[in-house]
Amino acid sequence: MELKSLIRDIPDFPQPGIIFRDITTLLNNAEGLRYTIEQLTHKCQAADLVPDYVVGMESRGFIFATPLAYQLQAGFVPVRKSGKLPASVHSVAYELEYGTDQLEIHQDAIASGAKVLIVDDLLATGGTAKATAQLLGQVEAEVIGCAFVIELTTLAGREQLPDIPIINLVEY
Repeated sequence: MELKSLIRDIPDFPQPGIIFRDITTLLNNAEGLRYTIEQLTHKCQAADLVPDYVVGMESRGFIFATPLAYQLQAGFVPVRKSGKLPASVHSVAYELEYGTDQLEIHQDAIASGAKVLIVDDLLATGGTAKATAQLLGQVEAEVIGCAFVIELTTLAGREQLPDIPIINLVEY
């Protein structure tokens, strides 16, 4: 299956000159969604990226991380934006294209030394994934890899994660 054919390009969103890679057209295709999760599972297993926990970032990361955690027989842990988690949290601020934001994880979400796989829909500049890896360092977890559906290679997000194995399904 050709996943790129299921990803819609939206020109000039969110600003002129940007091509937004819209995954809603992938998500509403049952066969495409199933194939995506199967391929992520296969690539993770082939790369020996079998974690104790799969971490997904708010919000599109949740979509892929939860079923992948199920397939890999791992727990799922959400990383949320500031103020969304009810218990004690670790936080990290990070740079966005248009300012800064903050991510949080429950302090007791992951046992020290646990193997963790970071999952999101898209790797662009790498800021969110790097911030998530930093959060996981605060809980003393071992980041064994990252998995993305899409990687925008021209934005060099991999450079933010130089020592972490990265897999993707589609590159632009």
